[in-house]
Amino acid sequence: MGTIWRPIRQTWRRLTSMRTALILLFLLAVAAVPGSLLPQRPLNPDKTTSYIKTHGALGHFLNRIGAFDVFGSVWFAAIYLLLFISLVGCLIPRIRLHFKAVARKPLPAPRHLNKLPESGSFVTAVTPAEYATVARRTLGRRWRVVTRTEESGAVTLSAEKGYSRETGNLLFHVALLVALVLILIGHLYAYQGTRIILQGADQGFCNTVSQYDNWQPGRFAAEGKISPAPFCVDEMSKFIATYTSEGEASQFQANIVYRRTVDSAPEKGVITVNHPLRLEGDRVYLIGHGFAPEVTITMPDGSVRHDVEAFVPEDATTFLSDGAFKQAGPAGANKDVGVSGFFAPTPQTTGNVVTSIAPQANHPILGINVYEGDLNYQGLPQSVYSLDTSKMKELGQANLAVGETRSFKNGVSVRFDGWVPWASLQVSHDPSQGYLLFAALAMVLGLLGSLGVRRRRLWLRLTPSSDTTGPSPTVVAVGGLARSDSGNFSSEFSALIERLEAAGQPAGIVPVKE
Repeated sequence: MGTIWRPIRQTWRRLTSMRTALILLFLLAVAAVPGSLLPQRPLNPDKTTSYIKTHGALGHFLNRIGAFDVFGSVWFAAIYLLLFISLVGCLIPRIRLHFKAVARKPLPAPRHLNKLPESGSFVTAVTPAEYATVARRTLGRRWRVVTRTEESGAVTLSAEKGYSRETGNLLFHVALLVALVLILIGHLYAYQGTRIILQGADQGFCNTVSQYDNWQPGRFAAEGKISPAPFCVDEMSKFIATYTSEGEASQFQANIVYRRTVDSAPEKGVITVNHPLRLEGDRVYLIGHGFAPEVTITMPDGSVRHDVEAFVPEDATTFLSDGAFKQAGPAGANKDVGVSGFFAPTPQTTGNVVTSIAPQANHPILGINVYEGDLNYQGLPQSVYSLDTSKMKELGQANLAVGETRSFKNGVSVRFDGWVPWASLQVSHDPSQGYLLFAALAMVLGLLGSLGVRRRRLWLRLTPSSDTTGPSPTVVAVGGLARSDSGNFSSEFSALIERLEAAGQPAGIVPVKE
């Protein structure tokens, strides 16, 4: 039976060792790196799709291994769980031993103090009992001191300080464990909703599941155990994008009108990158932006329809964007009109190819391919950003500047009226975020304590002098030991010897009231 359990016990000891915990913590930090370098699908699905398309085989490989959803991947969860188990198994015995160490009195003085790393001796003109009182007062409250009398009659003082070093170390690891638990709870009760909103358009939304373009709930949020806060974003009155002279983005800002509840008065708010709007425990982030071309489409039956749709950037540097317009004709007539195209904010034409060279809108061009037929012959949900042309015929294509119109077969025409900016807003809810702040502060305090506090042990042996004729009736032998690190203990010990020797002189003795 012992043979069966031996490898299990060995595996458990290795898993719960501090070395393993540190290795797992390092691996967790390394595993989180792709989450900060690569676009993450739960935060920005459009940018993720664009990245995969741009990087080809590399993008598809990263997608297969979960690099675009790092914190939801199996390998990240495995490291997370192993670190949690390792910390629990490591901390429980360490906490128990620390409590015992704090409750235990300092150890008796070793027989040979001169064999300790730091030692010294001097004589004093007072009796051992008197000097023990003086030495205890000289050491001060930072030292925990126990006075003992040996069988030989010598008086010993055992002093120790720096217990808070291990306390800080344990506080750091306990706070880390609490942070891991809070992160888990946060993922269970958290939710994230993403919505694209156009400037000036009446396309506001309220914080309900049905009004989001993308909804990512935690397990308990999905099960209805938490209700979203009842606020509404009525409109984005203005979006401002600022660039440097080199074309680098410097600031993005969305000015919005919102209501804290459905029935409350409208308020104005400003959202910038990394500065969300906070409402009822939720945070409204600005995570992306782009352009929404406006067109006027003349249908085969002569009706005129106005349409504006958000185009998704396929190039994050130049904001060359793709999108589609869809206008349904009479039911069953196969006279739907679909327009797929691209939007080049600052166009550059090379031959017949139009690209964009900057993200600012400077005489933009809308490239279009116009189709007629059945937009959705299968009757299934479709993406608003792409066009299914399998049951449609192409009427033609064109590149339009603002104000230009192009006519096609069957009376279909398209006019490029202009564009408006759009912004992608993400509403995030994480009930554990406030508690995580306190856990992080506790980790910092624990780390400062474990690094800044030094563990020291000191022993004094007070022996009556064998020379009864001399003026020094007591020999004081002192030994010291640095428990945690050597540091500057030699100079610290020398200064301590000087203080103790000076306190033993007649002028330094102050009567102590019992």
